[in-house]
Amino acid sequence: MWRPPERIKWKPAPGRWPTRAEAARSRLFSPVRIGRIELESRTWVPAMVPWRATEDGFVTDQNVEWYERFARGRPGAIVVEATGIRDIPSGPLLRIGHDRFVPGLARLVDAVRRASDGRTRLLIQIIDFLAIRRRPDPEKFFARFLPIQPWHRARLGAEGWPEELVRRHLAQLPEEELARVLETRELEALRYGERERVTDVERPHIRDLPQVLPGLFAQAAQRARAAGFDGIELHYAHAYTMASFLSRLNTRTDGYGGAREHRVRLPLEVFRQVRAAVGADYPVGCRFLSEDCVEGGNTVEDTAWFGVEFARAGMDFLSLSRGGKFEDAKQPAIGWSSYPYTGPSGYECMPQYVSDARGPFGRNVEPTAAIHAAVRAAGFATPVVVTGGMHGFEQAEALLAAGKADVIGFARQSLADPDWFEKVRSGHGAQARVCEYKNYCEALDQKHEQVTCQLWDREALDEPGVHKTTDGKRRLVPPLWPGPRG
Repeated sequence: MWRPPERIKWKPAPGRWPTRAEAARSRLFSPVRIGRIELESRTWVPAMVPWRATEDGFVTDQNVEWYERFARGRPGAIVVEATGIRDIPSGPLLRIGHDRFVPGLARLVDAVRRASDGRTRLLIQIIDFLAIRRRPDPEKFFARFLPIQPWHRARLGAEGWPEELVRRHLAQLPEEELARVLETRELEALRYGERERVTDVERPHIRDLPQVLPGLFAQAAQRARAAGFDGIELHYAHAYTMASFLSRLNTRTDGYGGAREHRVRLPLEVFRQVRAAVGADYPVGCRFLSEDCVEGGNTVEDTAWFGVEFARAGMDFLSLSRGGKFEDAKQPAIGWSSYPYTGPSGYECMPQYVSDARGPFGRNVEPTAAIHAAVRAAGFATPVVVTGGMHGFEQAEALLAAGKADVIGFARQSLADPDWFEKVRSGHGAQARVCEYKNYCEALDQKHEQVTCQLWDREALDEPGVHKTTDGKRRLVPPLWPGPRG
């Protein structure tokens, strides 16, 4: 992952922990309505992909154990990981693109209800993404993958050459010469792997996304409701399809790109079809970016406008993330795919303890506060979820008191200690395992390995019944906290 040049080492500062009575009087542990449902507290576990599904997208025992463990801490809500809406292979990522996935998802819902004694609401994040290919071996790229075009021959002065000779010649060219001969996207395919964009409208399946996606999202939403989830989070964030439609970099000329009124069109059409499919009584919101954090991308001015439009359309909550784009991602190794959290925008999404003068904590607060203010100024009471470096009670309580957000999302902190919520609520906050923001978990995610936390994954490995990672070196969930559950 990219690091800021300042290289300042920060330590988490959770501050004073509340007594049980103080927690009971707090804003953080007060209820909040999300559409027609009520959360017991304003605590939220955002979607995180733990890479525990089967290769064809089914729920496993490991998925169930993972979400059960979070539920034992009784946060107000848990959002299940990004779950694919298409019925296509996508590796060990949960899927919801066919009815055959519903029984497994229903089993996951039941497990969370039991583990939290019915006190935690469970939502599911549904996502669409376009194709991305691994960075190719250059020899194979020129020998087999690159279609030889007239411009290659013209730039090489090789109009009469046989194709095999053109391919061999290209493979021997130095980098600076390749930049002259290859088109921009061809050079990108060589250096990073081919990646589809929403602007590739010359490809029929990309051109037709506005006609296809609303129905796919709506069908997935119906399956989510059938499985028993309490609500849906539409994934409109980071490097994926819907965020790409929202981005200023979307230059489509078919009414779905260019001006922000056009860029928001498909996200609103998706929402409306989802709403029609699940009904007015079922919570539906979205996760989107407070800022794209890449050159030419969305700023807070854009995203505040989007937030108002989402609220106006009737979304039940708005959850804000930040950055995490392909446009500035680090070049992957040969045989690996580009990962959208390795560049400066990825750092903004998951800042590490080695940071700049701003530090890794709360970088998303002020942009989220601006969106919250815009939504309120437009006359809407839609709850807004802030995420990013949240780890202390005083920090969370201050944000709520200042009206900068309505719900606090604890991602890496809940991974470090799923019992954080129950410990703080019961007056045992000093026992909380506080995230150090070293991004050990992010490094595992980047490699699509089973995600764990270094603060607990080597602890009590000989504990009876402990389940371990495939290599047998790490436990899959933290040890149970023996403290009170009240």
